[in-house]
Amino acid sequence: MLKPLTMGTALTVALASFFTDRADAADPVVVYTALDREFSEPVLDAFAKRAGVRVVSKFDVESTKTVGLTNLIVAESVRTRCDLFWNNEILNTLRLKDKGLLVPYHPARAGDLPETFRAKDGTWYGFAARARILLVNTKLVAEADRPTGIKDLLNPKWKGKIGIAKPLFGTTATHAACLFAALGEEKAKAYFRDLKANGVQLLSGNKQVAQAVGSGQIAFGLTDTDDAIGEIDAGNPVAMIYPDRGPDGLGTLFIPNTLAILKGAPHRKQAEALADYLLSPEVEAALATGPSAQIPLLKSTKVKARVETPQTVHAMEVDFEAAAKLWDRVAAFLADEFAG
Repeated sequence: MLKPLTMGTALTVALASFFTDRADAADPVVVYTALDREFSEPVLDAFAKRAGVRVVSKFDVESTKTVGLTNLIVAESVRTRCDLFWNNEILNTLRLKDKGLLVPYHPARAGDLPETFRAKDGTWYGFAARARILLVNTKLVAEADRPTGIKDLLNPKWKGKIGIAKPLFGTTATHAACLFAALGEEKAKAYFRDLKANGVQLLSGNKQVAQAVGSGQIAFGLTDTDDAIGEIDAGNPVAMIYPDRGPDGLGTLFIPNTLAILKGAPHRKQAEALADYLLSPEVEAALATGPSAQIPLLKSTKVKARVETPQTVHAMEVDFEAAAKLWDRVAAFLADEFAG
């Protein structure tokens, strides 16, 4: 569990101003949350307690991750139920934007974010990022043989001993779409076909990839920093490698959590208050120092991250908007290659 959150006076006053009316205070805020429940629920509970507001949360499931929640939001758009979408990645948020299902808003800390991690039209904001990394079992992979980039997953030496999450959902699907945008369609297709030919094991999620590395089921795999940290904290023989991190390499992909208010949100005021709370140094600090080891993006968040950040690792340059537009085509290709 995360440590109790502490809010500054300014944030407390801001929350109070949203809930001075009893009728408003009695209304809930409905949030659909893709960040793992064990990490997001304590934050939402803290907001509910501090603001005196009932938070109705719907979490994703491991089998469909963010895609399931996104599809649900689209299906409910004729009668919106969700007020705030707390996504643990960015491309499905952009897909909702492209469908006209998000509305602009202006949280108090918006100016603290780099331009890369906020929409120009105010429809979404990024915070608390994770990196896509290679996790290596140090007993199975000698230091001299450790991978340095995602192409090392194609090395015949490791055939059948590498793993990824099924690339149809979650951050693995996001990573795939970003690779299509960065490499071009033909090179990206060739990469995934070669990955399949090298006997990559498909696990149900990134957590399962990390656990498979930690237990020695596979030698190394592609996963997220939050899942990798869980194996490190458990004392398993693993090491994180930030792929292609050199200045001349492709770069490591950093994926932010994102916040977006839905068009027709029944509880708009409450949604804005919750968004202000989540997009704060206090919450980013709690997520950074807690078990999920998220990477702060707000300039005003001063805590030291538990993992490396774009300040020390060459970040992959990717056009998230372009990647989102490629989503359907990439998903169809990946389903043909990996659905079985």
